[in-house]
Amino acid sequence: MELTETQRQELAEAEAQRHETRRPVSAGLEQILFRPIPVLDHGFVRVVDYMGDDSAVVQAARVSYGRGTKAANEDRGLIRYLLRHRHSTPFEMCEIKYHVKLPIFVARQWIRHRMANVNEYSARYSILDREFYLPAEDQLAAQSAVNRQGRGHVLQGEEAARVLDLLREDATRNYDHYLEMLNEDADGRVIDEGRQGLARELARMNLTLNAYTQWYWKSDLHNLLNFLSLRADAHAQYEIRVYAEAMLDTVKAWVPLVHEAFRDYRMGAVTLSSQMLAVVRGMLDGNPPEQAASGLSKREWRELMAILGREA
Repeated sequence: MELTETQRQELAEAEAQRHETRRPVSAGLEQILFRPIPVLDHGFVRVVDYMGDDSAVVQAARVSYGRGTKAANEDRGLIRYLLRHRHSTPFEMCEIKYHVKLPIFVARQWIRHRMANVNEYSARYSILDREFYLPAEDQLAAQSAVNRQGRGHVLQGEEAARVLDLLREDATRNYDHYLEMLNEDADGRVIDEGRQGLARELARMNLTLNAYTQWYWKSDLHNLLNFLSLRADAHAQYEIRVYAEAMLDTVKAWVPLVHEAFRDYRMGAVTLSSQMLAVVRGMLDGNPPEQAASGLSKREWRELMAILGREA
């Protein structure tokens, strides 16, 4: 990811600002505030604003006047209790706002999470940059034979090279046609004074889904954690997962106690159905039931055995 000179200047100006405040401040997040975290080939995530910290969660839970307790271990214990028992309201008291640059197809997957305030770069008013996501060779995978939403083996050699050529050729050609229809170059200058260009809101329809867009995305901490539990999961699509992983790093800097509890009780935990729990209890008692008598489908049985590290 490369920043333009204008972007570097804007970043320097933002970092130079100083404001006196009585509000709680997250020392860890202040260190990375405004700074773009590179994602994919041209994308990034950066925090542009936030409200609250670990103590804000504790304060809301206790409805107290202060910023938590004097003993950090008490705050940690309460946060872990709240997350473990899914008491979500205290986490809604913290908010964070991101500036994200991402491929359009990732944005369309991301926007399905209807739990944030979003303002996207408008191609009705502005010209999109000549930037396209081209997967790294180790991400060029065939369709999975067992998972309709997943990837199979990685393409190799000439087959992989041909796919990359097609992606690059289509994106470049369509962007050139986009500018031709606009009758403007990438800087908005008219190409041919003798003809009228197509409206920007119409010309944009010709762009490929790997073109980059940008948006501001603001969420409270509770909904952000729900988003990350799905999109930072190993089963999530790679292109959105790397954004979620970058955001997870910002959560660690922002609210380290919440991040620790989230890692333990969400990312590193599993949920068992009542039938699954009965199977586990049977195993502990030395009487493990067979799949047919367990009340579990074959798929559920395989998932449980995988969780327990046993052969299905």
